[in-house]
Amino acid sequence: MAIKESQGTAPSNGGREHFASRLGFILISAGCAIGLGNVWRFPYIAGEYGGAAFILLYLIFLVILGLPVMIMEFAIGRASQRSCARAFERLQPSGKWNWFSWWSYIGCMILMMFYTVVCGWMLAYMAKMATGEFVGQSVEGVAGVFSAMLGSPTEMLGWMLAVIVIGFLVCSLGLQKGVERITKIMMICLLFVMVALVFRSVTLPGAGAGLEFYLIPDFEK
Repeated sequence: MAIKESQGTAPSNGGREHFASRLGFILISAGCAIGLGNVWRFPYIAGEYGGAAFILLYLIFLVILGLPVMIMEFAIGRASQRSCARAFERLQPSGKWNWFSWWSYIGCMILMMFYTVVCGWMLAYMAKMATGEFVGQSVEGVAGVFSAMLGSPTEMLGWMLAVIVIGFLVCSLGLQKGVERITKIMMICLLFVMVALVFRSVTLPGAGAGLEFYLIPDFEK
């Protein structure tokens, strides 16, 4: 990936677009690194495996394993100015391990199979909430709505296709006017939602016990 502070969209590297600002690059990188799993599934996993003890070990391994991989990806992307499938070919045209880069491309394809489905669920929930389908529903009722959606391949396919179309539309606008601009808006909205959820959570009954479980390690669990 390349970062360019100016607004120019015609760099010397074959007409490739650059990021318009360093902030845009940071926000996009953060969005890719955080992912849906850390927002949606991480709290449940942390609670299941010891709370603060799990988080402490998670952060340690994040620094040991995640940070070097992230630096490596940034270095390869900045040096090659190519996609993950062609980066090694650009850096070492005669290298015998160039075929390995295609596994990165395949990994992205597999990952998108997951994300398009889960994002489709999110769009479905937004639509159902906007139409009042969850109003007055019990926990069991909400679970029933989700189960009914899972049992309808047509509905699932429709929401997944909607996510794919939205993704194509964003990408069609280009890097600066599409991906970067929309990511800035969405990341700010995500931050606002997360802060609101934090304030809401600490005002609920039993919040003190929850914070203690979340912040004080207990390695017996």
